[in-house]
Amino acid sequence: MTVLYRSFKSIPVRVAVRFPLHLEIVLGTGERQYQAVTEDVSASGVLFAADELPAIGTEVEFEVKMPAAIMGGINDVLLHCAGRIVRHQRTAGKTMAAAVIDEYFFRG
Repeated sequence: MTVLYRSFKSIPVRVAVRFPLHLEIVLGTGERQYQAVTEDVSASGVLFAADELPAIGTEVEFEVKMPAAIMGGINDVLLHCAGRIVRHQRTAGKTMAAAVIDEYFFRG
C-alpha cells in the first residue's frame, strides 16, 4: 500500500482581500529609505515595486494614503504600518517585494 502525503506549506494562502492600488510610498528600515510604488494592498500586507529592495527579513515602516473611495469615507486616510519583507519576485520586468503588516494605526 502506498500512502501519499501532501504538504500545505507550499500552497499560498490569501488571508485578506487585495486592492490593486498603485500608490507611491517610502519604506524606512532604520538604515535607509526606499522609494516604491504599491502593486496591491491588503489588511495583512503590501506588494510593491522598486528599483532597490530591502533584504528578506528586514523590518520596515511605511505610510500609505488610502483613498477615501476605498475606505468608504469622505477623506483619505493615512495609515502608518510596521512590518517585514517576506519575499522578492520579478514579474513582467518589475522587481517587487512583499511585506507583511505586523502593526498599523491611523495617523490623523
